[in-house]
Amino acid sequence: MASVPRGVIVGESGAINELARRGFTDGFRVVHEGLQVLRTGKILQAQDLVIRDVYRFEGVSDPDDMSVVYALESTSGVLGTFIDAFGVYADPAKTAALAEIPIRRQNAPTAVLDNVTPAA
Repeated sequence: MASVPRGVIVGESGAINELARRGFTDGFRVVHEGLQVLRTGKILQAQDLVIRDVYRFEGVSDPDDMSVVYALESTSGVLGTFIDAFGVYADPAKTAALAEIPIRRQNAPTAVLDNVTPAA
Protein backbone atom coordinates (compact mmCIF):
# COMPACT_ATOMS: atom_id res chain seq x y z
CA MET A 1 0.00 0.00 0.00
CA ALA A 2 1.38 3.42 -0.97
CA SER A 3 1.76 5.98 1.77
CA VAL A 4 0.07 9.36 1.57
CA PRO A 5 2.54 12.23 0.95
CA ARG A 6 3.11 14.54 3.90
CA GLY A 7 0.75 17.54 3.83
CA VAL A 8 -1.97 15.75 1.87
CA ILE A 9 -5.37 15.87 3.55
CA VAL A 10 -7.09 12.51 3.69
CA GLY A 11 -10.84 12.66 4.09
CA GLU A 12 -13.20 14.87 5.99
CA SER A 13 -11.57 14.21 9.36
CA GLY A 14 -8.17 15.13 7.89
CA ALA A 15 -9.57 18.46 6.70
CA ILE A 16 -11.13 19.15 10.10
CA ASN A 17 -7.85 18.30 11.85
CA GLU A 18 -5.86 20.55 9.51
CA LEU A 19 -8.31 23.42 10.00
CA ALA A 20 -8.21 22.95 13.79
CA ARG A 21 -4.41 23.15 13.59
CA ARG A 22 -4.88 26.50 11.81
CA GLY A 23 -7.22 27.74 14.57
CA PHE A 24 -10.64 26.82 13.12
CA THR A 25 -11.79 25.09 16.29
CA ASP A 26 -15.41 26.21 16.66
CA GLY A 27 -18.38 24.62 14.93
CA PHE A 28 -21.50 26.17 13.43
CA ARG A 29 -25.08 25.05 12.90
CA VAL A 30 -27.99 26.56 11.00
CA VAL A 31 -30.73 28.14 13.09
CA HIS A 32 -33.67 30.22 11.92
CA GLU A 33 -31.84 33.47 12.70
CA GLY A 34 -28.53 32.59 10.96
CA LEU A 35 -25.52 30.44 11.91
CA GLN A 36 -24.99 29.62 15.56
CA VAL A 37 -21.54 29.15 17.10
CA LEU A 38 -21.82 25.82 18.92
CA ARG A 39 -19.41 26.69 21.75
CA THR A 40 -20.99 30.04 22.70
CA GLY A 41 -24.49 29.97 21.23
CA LYS A 42 -23.86 33.31 19.51
CA ILE A 43 -25.92 33.85 16.34
CA LEU A 44 -24.06 35.25 13.33
CA GLN A 45 -25.43 36.62 10.08
CA ALA A 46 -23.96 36.13 6.60
CA GLN A 47 -22.59 39.69 6.61
CA ASP A 48 -20.61 38.76 9.76
CA LEU A 49 -18.84 35.84 8.06
CA VAL A 50 -16.43 34.92 5.27
CA ILE A 51 -15.50 31.49 3.94
CA ARG A 52 -11.71 31.14 4.21
CA ASP A 53 -11.32 27.66 2.76
CA VAL A 54 -13.35 24.85 1.21
CA TYR A 55 -12.59 21.13 1.06
CA ARG A 56 -14.79 18.89 -1.09
CA PHE A 57 -14.71 15.11 -0.78
CA GLU A 58 -16.15 12.43 -3.03
CA GLY A 59 -16.37 8.85 -1.85
CA VAL A 60 -14.06 6.53 -3.75
CA SER A 61 -16.21 3.43 -3.31
CA ASP A 62 -19.57 5.17 -2.96
CA PRO A 63 -20.41 8.21 -5.10
CA ASP A 64 -23.17 9.05 -2.61
CA ASP A 65 -20.51 9.63 0.07
CA MET A 66 -19.81 13.28 -0.70
CA SER A 67 -19.23 16.16 1.70
CA VAL A 68 -17.91 19.70 1.87
CA VAL A 69 -16.01 21.20 4.81
CA TYR A 70 -16.04 25.01 5.03
CA ALA A 71 -13.65 27.09 7.12
CA LEU A 72 -15.56 30.15 8.37
CA GLU A 73 -14.27 33.32 9.99
CA SER A 74 -16.44 35.95 11.67
CA THR A 75 -15.82 39.67 11.91
CA SER A 76 -15.50 39.16 15.68
CA GLY A 77 -12.67 36.62 15.23
CA VAL A 78 -14.55 33.33 15.60
CA LEU A 79 -12.89 30.60 13.49
CA GLY A 80 -14.73 27.36 12.88
CA THR A 81 -15.90 24.67 10.51
CA PHE A 82 -19.23 23.96 8.89
CA ILE A 83 -19.95 20.66 7.15
CA ASP A 84 -22.56 19.78 4.57
CA ALA A 85 -23.25 16.93 2.19
CA PHE A 86 -22.56 17.56 -1.47
CA GLY A 87 -24.87 17.00 -4.42
CA VAL A 88 -28.33 15.52 -4.04
CA TYR A 89 -27.84 14.98 -0.30
CA ALA A 90 -26.95 18.61 0.46
CA ASP A 91 -29.11 20.17 3.17
CA PRO A 92 -31.16 22.99 1.57
CA ALA A 93 -31.06 25.04 4.80
CA LYS A 94 -27.26 24.81 4.93
CA THR A 95 -26.96 25.64 1.23
CA ALA A 96 -29.17 28.72 1.69
CA ALA A 97 -27.19 29.87 4.74
CA LEU A 98 -23.89 29.59 2.87
CA ALA A 99 -25.14 31.24 -0.32
CA GLU A 100 -24.86 34.72 1.16
CA ILE A 101 -21.38 34.28 2.68
CA PRO A 102 -18.54 35.50 0.45
CA ILE A 103 -15.55 33.28 -0.22
CA ARG A 104 -12.28 35.04 0.53
CA ARG A 105 -9.58 32.43 0.65
CA GLN A 106 -6.73 33.05 3.07
CA ASN A 107 -3.49 34.14 1.42
CA ALA A 108 -5.45 35.47 -1.56
CA PRO A 109 -5.86 39.15 -2.44
CA THR A 110 -8.86 40.67 -0.68
CA ALA A 111 -10.41 41.55 -4.04
CA VAL A 112 -10.58 37.89 -5.07
CA LEU A 113 -14.08 36.61 -4.38
CA ASP A 114 -14.60 33.11 -5.72
CA ASN A 115 -18.39 33.18 -5.62
CA VAL A 116 -18.96 36.65 -7.07
CA THR A 117 -18.95 37.36 -10.80
CA PRO A 118 -16.55 40.23 -11.54
CA ALA A 119 -18.10 43.40 -12.87
CA ALA A 120 -17.42 44.08 -16.54
